[in-house]
Amino acid sequence: MTGKKIGKAFIYIILILTSLCMVFPFIWMILSSFKTPVEIIQFPPKFLPSGISFVNYAKAFEMAPFGRYFLNSILVMICSVVFTTGASVLCAFAFSRLHFPGREMIFSILLSMMMVPFEMLIITNYTTVVKLHLYNTLPALFLPFVANIFYVYILKNFFDTVSDSLYYSARIDGASNWMYLWKILVPLAKPSLFTIILLNALSSWNSFVWPMYVTSDFHSRTLPYGLQVFTTEGGSFPELLMAASTVIILPMIVLFIIARKYIINGVSRGGLKG
Repeated sequence: MTGKKIGKAFIYIILILTSLCMVFPFIWMILSSFKTPVEIIQFPPKFLPSGISFVNYAKAFEMAPFGRYFLNSILVMICSVVFTTGASVLCAFAFSRLHFPGREMIFSILLSMMMVPFEMLIITNYTTVVKLHLYNTLPALFLPFVANIFYVYILKNFFDTVSDSLYYSARIDGASNWMYLWKILVPLAKPSLFTIILLNALSSWNSFVWPMYVTSDFHSRTLPYGLQVFTTEGGSFPELLMAASTVIILPMIVLFIIARKYIINGVSRGGLKG
């Protein structure tokens, strides 16, 4: 028993040290956002600021339209979540419950597309956006990612765990496929749906590469791309950069901390047990 306790304590120590290494950069960023220009560049580095002041946040918002970037990020995130979740639900239901020729082969081909890296699709997606006259618009930031095979895979696996007898009983009682989907399957799939919504929200909020290609003015920029532009157009102000970075990252950190159990639960139910 003593050996087991020592081994368990050693594992906890490793986990705590690893967690501190991962969390420390975020703590340093938040503390640095309250430092003065002298404190942030002094050597040896000063860990705690001399006081709590939101001057850096005010200056950052004055030097760049972060309010506009914040609004754009929220709008893109909401649209991405709504359209992507809706498309994923419909696709997962079709592959799980509807019988049509080549269903399994088509789904296998779509799954294989998950192996294609995003970088290989940038040129094709960019050309499509330009031809549709969506360049420098908010729809260009989320429309190419509405179809997501990973989310469809999670939902399909969950739908497959629901007994076929429930489906046939609902059909005998006069329920259409549409009614069965939204009245029975969707309420049962709340854990998986919650996972999809959270993962999609995080992905949309943190997106950087794609907005850099399809936007060129501040009216359509989101927070991550706006931060990069801020570092080049606003000059080298580390304290302002830390304040702007905190504004971008903190909402997603809070969201992830609150919902991390739901993410793990949804992925395990829809992706492993199915």
